[in-house]
Amino acid sequence: MSDITALPPHAPGMRIGLFGGSFNPIHEGHRLVAEQCLKRLALDAVWLIVTPGNPLKSHAELAPLAERVEAARALTANPRIHVTAFEAEHDFRYTIDTLLWLSHACEGTRFVWIMGADNLVQFDQWERWEEIARLMPMAVYARPGSTLRATASRAAIALKKYRLPEADAELLAGRDAPAWVYLHGVTSKQSSSAIRARRKAPAN
Repeated sequence: MSDITALPPHAPGMRIGLFGGSFNPIHEGHRLVAEQCLKRLALDAVWLIVTPGNPLKSHAELAPLAERVEAARALTANPRIHVTAFEAEHDFRYTIDTLLWLSHACEGTRFVWIMGADNLVQFDQWERWEEIARLMPMAVYARPGSTLRATASRAAIALKKYRLPEADAELLAGRDAPAWVYLHGVTSKQSSSAIRARRKAPAN
């Protein structure tokens, strides 16, 4: 498992986006978010962090970790997008634990937390979400049908004064937290839950 739990390359001063999720399974929408954030935020790299499991979701249909990592690596051919499952080695359960550890283990690296707009809708339900917002800048990427609910969510309202104009997205990684930006761009209607449902449906 050491190969999938190794930390990707990093160094002080590097600008790295952290895009976490169960990726069960990964799909084109995830790849688009990673590619667009890499470009729009002027990042050196994006790490796809494949989690052992989301505490807010059922694990009943969760594919094995190694299988999800390999699928993510197969879909993301960009050499600046790295796939890792390092959380499994440390038994991290919550995002805040992961980000606090990375802040100390990779001191000097300029991390940006990346999440889809659907996650901003429920961000206030995350463990110590306000601490996450104070810990590192965040980029929220538009998802079909989520924009209005996301920008009117409890977390978005609470963090409103820290929101950067989208035109200043390239400045985000250099900002001290709290700071966040809402990115509109290329999206996909694919969803992991819909893909799983299709796989379970009986063949005609």
